[in-house]
Amino acid sequence: MELHQLRYFVAVAETGNFTRASERCNITQPSLSQQVLNLESEIGHKLFHRLGRKAVLTEAGVTFLDRARRILFEVEDVTKELKDSPSLDRRITVGALPTIAPYLLAPLIKRCRETHPNLTVYLREDFRVELCRAVVEGELDLAVVTLPIKDPRLSIEPLLTEPLLLVVGKGHPLAGRTDVTANDLAEETFVTMGDSSTLAAQIRIFCGDHNFAPHVGYRCAQVATLKLFVGMGAGISILPQGAQLPEDRDSLSYLRLTDSAPTREVGVIRHLQRYQSRGAEQFLALLRASARASMVNGAP
Repeated sequence: MELHQLRYFVAVAETGNFTRASERCNITQPSLSQQVLNLESEIGHKLFHRLGRKAVLTEAGVTFLDRARRILFEVEDVTKELKDSPSLDRRITVGALPTIAPYLLAPLIKRCRETHPNLTVYLREDFRVELCRAVVEGELDLAVVTLPIKDPRLSIEPLLTEPLLLVVGKGHPLAGRTDVTANDLAEETFVTMGDSSTLAAQIRIFCGDHNFAPHVGYRCAQVATLKLFVGMGAGISILPQGAQLPEDRDSLSYLRLTDSAPTREVGVIRHLQRYQSRGAEQFLALLRASARASMVNGAP
């Protein structure tokens, strides 16, 4: 039994399709299929029901999947632990939401390069569901996401609580008002992130708590695009306080709602059983210090 056979088996189990699994593993589909057949022959059980283009786990496959994932996880973990020597260059991969990465993580990575020059930090920006999956499957050392998260496989550490602010264009009628309430937003057009974004969910929850559904006119993939649309008067939005930048002053106004104080909680997630390298611990120390400073100063 070879490790690559286990990787191919897990890929088929997770994608439900031999073709997609072969693309994921960068191998031809016939070669991958043959390796899975060899694995089935060695263990003496069929692992998949082959239903046309679909591959569905058999009962034996379901049992084998948990063990295969555990074996691959342990091999990766022990390899990383053995390589984690102070005399060697180190690298970690960190995930963050699009509403966190540019404001909290980017400055932190720059600081890390200055204080720990032997540590290379790679950043992956993605939605929360994908970041949680990547941490669970060992693709990421840690991820900074909004809470709450409920997954028994994850270590969850709260970092900071951040205000959410109303953001409007400089020419918007609300921009010059000192008293803006949630009810004033009921008839407005909203600019949000995509439906998979936690920010979009927070906007829906906030509006729902005030008995109206947001009229969403535009959905953006990046915060910079969202700001552009708000600045040109296409709609309003709600953004975390940390997203407020000095260069926004010419086109955007950030306002606190006078009848409510929406917030979001930001935390770091790690795999409970994953070996935490020196590099990960060094980065975490900087992250915690940055979070404490942001709470004192009022913004990340």
